[in-house]
Amino acid sequence: MARRDLEKVGRTPLLGLGGVELRPNVYDLAIFVLIAAAFVAMAHGAREIAAPATGLVAEPVTLDPANLPEYALRTTLRMFAAIAASLVFTFIVATLAAKSRKAELVIVPALDILQSVPVLGFLTFTVVFFLRLFPQSELGAECAAVFAIFTSQAWNMAFSFYQSLRTVPADLDEVSRHFQLSPWLKFWRLEAPFAAPGLIWNTMMSMSGGWFFVVASEAITVGDTTVKLPGIGSWLAVAIADRNIAAVVQAVLTMAIVILAYDQLLFRPIVAWADKFRFEQTAAQQRPRSWVYDLWRRGRLVRRLTLATAWAGRAISVLPLGFARPARQAATPRAGRASDVVWRVAVLAVAAYALWRIVLFTRAALGWSDLWTAIEMGLLTLLRVAVLITIASAIWVPIGVWIGLRPWAATRVQPLAQFLAAFPANVLFPIAVVLIVSLRLDPDIWLSPLMVLGTQWYILFNVIAGASAFPTDLREASTLFRLRTWQWWRKVIVPGILPYYVTGALTASGGSWNASIVAEVASWGDTKLKAVGLGSYIADATEAADYPRVVLGIVVMSVMVVVCNRLIWRPLYRLAERRFRLA
Repeated sequence: MARRDLEKVGRTPLLGLGGVELRPNVYDLAIFVLIAAAFVAMAHGAREIAAPATGLVAEPVTLDPANLPEYALRTTLRMFAAIAASLVFTFIVATLAAKSRKAELVIVPALDILQSVPVLGFLTFTVVFFLRLFPQSELGAECAAVFAIFTSQAWNMAFSFYQSLRTVPADLDEVSRHFQLSPWLKFWRLEAPFAAPGLIWNTMMSMSGGWFFVVASEAITVGDTTVKLPGIGSWLAVAIADRNIAAVVQAVLTMAIVILAYDQLLFRPIVAWADKFRFEQTAAQQRPRSWVYDLWRRGRLVRRLTLATAWAGRAISVLPLGFARPARQAATPRAGRASDVVWRVAVLAVAAYALWRIVLFTRAALGWSDLWTAIEMGLLTLLRVAVLITIASAIWVPIGVWIGLRPWAATRVQPLAQFLAAFPANVLFPIAVVLIVSLRLDPDIWLSPLMVLGTQWYILFNVIAGASAFPTDLREASTLFRLRTWQWWRKVIVPGILPYYVTGALTASGGSWNASIVAEVASWGDTKLKAVGLGSYIADATEAADYPRVVLGIVVMSVMVVVCNRLIWRPLYRLAERRFRLA
């Protein structure tokens, strides 16, 4: 099959031009200007990254408004470098988890743990490594910042892609087996296109989630090591320390401009292009629009180059790769069960050894009382996360369904939602601190909403993606049956969006645990408030470079997240795969 496809692609004219001239038009010129500007910006940022490390000391971050465009460019390039790494990670790791039972036993629990490890937890053990890796260049600090942003983006995207690959409609899967598609061809012709809408929305959400932790990733303080990279995050850190409200407002306005720019120039065109991958049998009456995508389609030369790229993509998708041949026969059930048992034993042995090494590291400086203290604080944070996720679901699921079923609304709301998701909670810390102190409120209660400010949008974005991908023919059928509002929610839309909601709620839960590091400790100048919880426990230990307590806090947090995922979210995943997939 792959050979016939390759021969067919080889007979296709490269550009399909015939005698058509290649003279560019005005739309080609506009697209060329946009692309050239992007390359100039990347070249300028790459030159700054390669500067000597002494420049970070000689030219510290200042609150001069003239520096804001440069800082915005540097931060944006770090965000896109992290999102590119997250995409590569997603395609490799999530695909392995969805395709291999043995890989799934390792990858899915690992993702559960990694998404719960706070950004400060990663920075504590990686910043020194990257600084030593590139001792004479800013590249070491840049890599540490990009890696920190990556840890706030990758897990959400991986879970989304994994969920989509596990819920491919059964009839399409049967068609691919009927045509004897190789795994490589099936992935590019069926699975990746089916997963594209959800992955794109979660990529946008991950981009916004990276902004939420931009202060922690650019203004790095671990013990005696302090690094402030030029960027909006460092600007905000300096402004908050100086109580400079005007500088905070300038940073927020700059963020709004940057988010609106890359939404219109990149994400909105991608959303409009990916709409063709929606799984439905009846064409939707309304589709997302993008002025950049319209420019691209109207360009004469650009369209010809796009045809060449599409030809190359088709040629790659049908390559007769040796590892992509379909298996001729499956292993016997008894042999499969035996190999699964051996693999589980090996995984448990490795996990037990890692846990034993952690125990040896921590018990030299800590005792049982420290363990019980960490568990008590973890239970307090768990209570906050559960309450906040419940409230966020009750608010954003109906709103997300309403937006997702109306492409015109999604087009208008998307930039606003991205900005709100990217809005760093650190900016609201001054307001929270002033109100709590002036009104004599309890920080243990009123600092809690800061945990969900950046993570509630995972629920909204995933629900919008699920409602947007809901087949039009099923919507029309439900209209014909004149279902009541409660029946429509219970029998139509909730089953249709459940896989997406589970992905959003799962990542929102893990993100809330992560956000507790910055949300349970709020400061404004010299005034500092703390909420008793595991987040403030880890933040204090990180600031003091108390590595045993950092490790203990991270382990307790990871165990609690994994237990919650196994008892709540994984059963919901299996329910969505078994009963509510589009088959």
